[in-house]
Amino acid sequence: MNDASSGHRTLTLMTVHAHPDDESITTGGVMAKAVRDSHRVVLVTATRGEQGEIVVAAMDTPDNHRRLGEIRMAELETAMGVLGVTEWDNLGYRDSDMKGRPANADPRSFAQADLDEAIGRLVWLIRRHRPDVVTTYEEARGYDHPDHVRVHEIGRPAFERAGDPAWYPRQLTPGSGGSGPAAEDGGLEPWAPRKLYEPAFPTSLLTTMAERLEERGEPNPWAPSPGATPEELAEYEKQMAEALVADELITTQVDVSDVLQAKWDALHSHVTQIGDAFPLAAMGLDAWREFWSTESFILRESRNVDVQLPETDLFAGLS
Repeated sequence: MNDASSGHRTLTLMTVHAHPDDESITTGGVMAKAVRDSHRVVLVTATRGEQGEIVVAAMDTPDNHRRLGEIRMAELETAMGVLGVTEWDNLGYRDSDMKGRPANADPRSFAQADLDEAIGRLVWLIRRHRPDVVTTYEEARGYDHPDHVRVHEIGRPAFERAGDPAWYPRQLTPGSGGSGPAAEDGGLEPWAPRKLYEPAFPTSLLTTMAERLEERGEPNPWAPSPGATPEELAEYEKQMAEALVADELITTQVDVSDVLQAKWDALHSHVTQIGDAFPLAAMGLDAWREFWSTESFILRESRNVDVQLPETDLFAGLS
């Protein structure tokens, strides 16, 4: 697609996430930046976040928990308005809750979904929206929420299968090698996105932030509690080691400083989930400007792209 007035080719970014609010944390900046640069952005969430906590005491009622999925989708709509995103979709699964909780066994949950079926749902959305770039999650690494793990498990296979007519042929028109309906009746064509990324947090980010805050005598929301036991400290160190990625593995760092206010506001649109104690919110916007002005990614796959690493743009090499 081209913008005839500028000669600019409109590219499409699809970000795939587990719940409403995840998008603003790891890809809010690149989403807002893509919109600003006249590209198309499509958000896919796997669930509606029905099992989330409610951090606002006045809202933490049984009725609001009963309809939390509805509330969180409204929050998502507000956040997308802030980022300028006008297209979002849902895989149709129920939030699985944190690992080890009863909702993990709910047959409607993403955790219980048939893996091939879940991949097929994402393939259908890729074929429908035809993104050039897809972001998914990397392996659990310190936050093994079942839904985040599941997004990782379906993301790469969907990227690989969407362009192959041998996979899920009932989605495809007969003219494109499928056994599905004609295009006018909802049939699709194979579509092969060209780049697949996974968001990541580089080790240097936490190290630098801790050092600067300590120098200024300011609290570090990511530090263990002062009274932590040796066992708690060991667990904290294990989680940090798993959650962070060695800097040399980062392939792409996108400067989002010029859209940081939008990312901040989008995150705070998720009112039920983001309170003052949430570490990213506790940092404050000034600290974001100092430490959080880039979003980092690992390029996992590319097709027919002249990749020049390191990158500063998810659309680098595409034309």
